Amino acid sequence: MKSISLGLKDALCLTLENIKPLSAENVPLIDSVDRVAASDLHALVDSPAMDSSRKDGYAVLSHDVAKATAETPVRLHVLGSMAAGGENNIQVEPGTTVRVLTGAAIPTGADGVVAEEYVKKGVHEVLIEAFAEPKNILRRGSDVAFGKCILRKGQQISPILAGLLAAAGHSIVPVFRNPVVGIIGTGDEIVAPGTPLTEGKLYASNITTLAGWCNIYRMNTRITIVKDDHAALFDSLKKMAAETDAVITSGGAWTGDHDMVAPILEELGWKEIFHRIRMGPGKAAGLGFLDKKPVFILAGGPPSNLMGFLQIALPGILALSGHSSPGLPRITARLASELSEGDPDWTDFFFGTLEMNDELPNFFPMPKRSRLSCLADATAVASIPEGKAYLEEGSVISVQMLK
Repeated sequence: MKSISLGLKDALCLTLENIKPLSAENVPLIDSVDRVAASDLHALVDSPAMDSSRKDGYAVLSHDVAKATAETPVRLHVLGSMAAGGENNIQVEPGTTVRVLTGAAIPTGADGVVAEEYVKKGVHEVLIEAFAEPKNILRRGSDVAFGKCILRKGQQISPILAGLLAAAGHSIVPVFRNPVVGIIGTGDEIVAPGTPLTEGKLYASNITTLAGWCNIYRMNTRITIVKDDHAALFDSLKKMAAETDAVITSGGAWTGDHDMVAPILEELGWKEIFHRIRMGPGKAAGLGFLDKKPVFILAGGPPSNLMGFLQIALPGILALSGHSSPGLPRITARLASELSEGDPDWTDFFFGTLEMNDELPNFFPMPKRSRLSCLADATAVASIPEGKAYLEEGSVISVQMLK
């Protein structure tokens, strides 16, 4: 067996160095949320397109009401009213005012708005009891100014940012294409969920989990199960590489008699970047390229499978869709109990749960077990980094969020 000389940090660097974003595509604005911008976008219009009122009130010449108080109100003649979206415009002159509703354009000549709570209304006149607040006017272009860059290449589009793009006049957005991910589950013992389960067989839970993660990031998946048969696996790998943007294999990643994924990839002429990492669980993870498509090798044991995916394959496929900092989101937490049994030459991972409090959330590591049922409640991942053998209770650490 080959010695494991590659650390996690180097493996992740190699992954991101070798994977470039896919081509761009134009999508409707509403479909751009959570996608990554493929180019800068600039505002096509001013928003708002005119000075408008922030409040229901009265548009005035500010010098007319500069000394207005409840004791000494200023009487103004009401010329009419204007509402949001209305096309009429009324000229405000000394001694006059116009009733304006929130969002209405500021009438010509007016330079302030008095909120209606400071106005006593008559039939054709009003008494102004306060000066005009300039802050009651939303200036043209104050949200978005024409020509301003509002979206940068590589930026992920949030719902609020999509709204800003709409205000700026955009209806179509260039984004990096999300990859179609091929997932191959290997092993004589696994069968597809929904089929009869005969003695000695297991349902293919790993590939379901991996596909679920891909779905979270709006990536389409193609899933297949292949027995430990050389010809079948050879054909499946070749077909998946031809029909998808990235391939993930689950199982057959180590050096046992039935672990034939890497040897078959070598026969197919793949370019291996690395195979096996000093991390646990997940040490069997590997990356290479077949027909210029990234192929990620993952072990079959549930913790190793999932951890290899989260630490290597997920950042890789996110890089394909243009994410500039691909990987799980991180927060700072306090370690609720000691993490030990680490190998200082390795990165040792622990699934766990987070408990929120008034200060830092507490991370509670879960016992290391080999079954999927033990991972279902996990909400975060922590690690003893390479170079350390343990972390003390109470340590402030960075954790990866799962939910």
